[in-house]
Amino acid sequence: MSQYFVVHPVNPQTRLISQAVGILRQGGVIIYPTDSGYALGCMMGDKSALEKICRIRQLEDEHNFTLLCNDLSELSVYAKIDNTAFRLIKNNTPGAYTFILKATKEVPRRLMNEKKKTIGIRVPTNNIAQALLTELGEPLMSSTLILPGQALAEADPEEFRGQLEKVVDLIIDGGTQGAQPTTVIDFSDDEPKVVRFGAGDPTPFE
Repeated sequence: MSQYFVVHPVNPQTRLISQAVGILRQGGVIIYPTDSGYALGCMMGDKSALEKICRIRQLEDEHNFTLLCNDLSELSVYAKIDNTAFRLIKNNTPGAYTFILKATKEVPRRLMNEKKKTIGIRVPTNNIAQALLTELGEPLMSSTLILPGQALAEADPEEFRGQLEKVVDLIIDGGTQGAQPTTVIDFSDDEPKVVRFGAGDPTPFE
């Protein structure tokens, strides 16, 4: 049975955020709110936690995993990016976007897209997600909580709690969120390409 924290969406309780990060550091998988529905998260280097997320979502090998970052200061550590792409990304973060970029050697190979050697990067606006990242001090491996057979992200923890509380270590209830997943922009080739339309306005990248 997982733990269940009700966290204030505007002023997240420091004690609960610290406990959540402790669960992550002990190899846990958590469900937490973002600005585009709920997401699954674990430590970037934790292989067994990542495998659990893959089982929950029934993900294929070519899935693009995402590193949730506190801000863009970590971008060049984990992704290869030119000045034009950086300006576009900077002008549209934080926000409900995931950016697909060529990964650097700092990214564990199991997180990269196997064929393209890419990684997703995003900077959320959600206060709880930001508090987790600040306390953690490094990116969080993240995957939108889209259950098998569904098209939208899970938005209400009261609805998915019964189904998932036995397979994750913590559910953070930050209230109902928008169910639209992030808009995904692929920067791995010469020109940006919108590969999924979601909560973020795609206009700046078209």
